[in-house]
Amino acid sequence: MTRERQILNAAAALFYDKGFHGVGVDEIGERIGVSGPALYRHFAGKDQILATLFSETMDELIAATAVVYTDPERDLERLVRHHVEFAIEQRHLINVYQREEKSLVEPWRKHFQRRQRIYASRWEDALRRCFPDVADEEIAAAAQAAIGMIHSVAHWPHSARRAADLGDLLFGLVRQGLAVLPTRTAHDLKDIDTAQVA
Repeated sequence: MTRERQILNAAAALFYDKGFHGVGVDEIGERIGVSGPALYRHFAGKDQILATLFSETMDELIAATAVVYTDPERDLERLVRHHVEFAIEQRHLINVYQREEKSLVEPWRKHFQRRQRIYASRWEDALRRCFPDVADEEIAAAAQAAIGMIHSVAHWPHSARRAADLGDLLFGLVRQGLAVLPTRTAHDLKDIDTAQVA
């Protein structure tokens, strides 16, 4: 493991435990056995460490929105499944990501916000492929609801996280929630129109 990775892992754990403003560079260094000033050989400071953690998280989330399957339903299921697994496995990182967004400063804040918009628009694209006749504002609301439900696992109490097959449960809840969107596709409507003409 590289020194940069050690620093990031230590910082993520400390930010989760104490919050971004409750942790100093020296404490991060102590966690991995180096002096605080030695960290400056790898990062400009604590702000850059937080920005790097956010960037890595966003890299993973955006990458997961890329289209893999030509079948839109199958691709949406893959998208939801990947996000559920990532949110459960990286619960502490997602928690920091949600709690400390306000702590991100320029020049990283603007870049991060732009990537957040890209991420949301990719979710909307995936939903629109499944529900082409749904209004854009409903698609946007559904995307935010799905993302919010998945990421909420980062704040669940231990008793809830002990649920059997947690990943399957959360996946099913998200998919059932999305099922309230109209299910008739443009292809279905075309078939109905053709049948009426015949």
